[in-house]
Amino acid sequence: MLNDPRFSVEISIKVPFHDVDAMGVVWHGNYFRYFEVAREALLGQFSYGYRAMQESGYVWPVVDTRVKYRDVVKFEQQILVRATVLEYENRLKIGYEIVDAQSGKRTTTGYTIQVAVSATSGELCFVSPPVLFERMGLSHE
Repeated sequence: MLNDPRFSVEISIKVPFHDVDAMGVVWHGNYFRYFEVAREALLGQFSYGYRAMQESGYVWPVVDTRVKYRDVVKFEQQILVRATVLEYENRLKIGYEIVDAQSGKRTTTGYTIQVAVSATSGELCFVSPPVLFERMGLSHE
């Protein structure tokens, strides 16, 4: 699955001034915003973005996340944010990598884990709902 281009995306971001601290370095919490932008682009590739999730009767809250800061990212730096589906059967785990666009040097890695919750009952789904498999073009057994 990891080789299927539908399950990986790369977006480009030029770091804006409002994302940095007084030293010109991206504030640590903003990396999650970069992950979010890449995640929405990734989900859109198989037509299951957040609006489609809600319309299908499920919400997918983030229940776990991790970020590892390997190098600084600074104001006006051009970065590439890569997002890849790592798991999908019982939860949606998406891995991230941020690299400097010019040098290719990896600056940040991380992941998010989301679980399906019924929008009507509020109950947690312990297996991803069939709609996710359908949108991804995968069989659900």
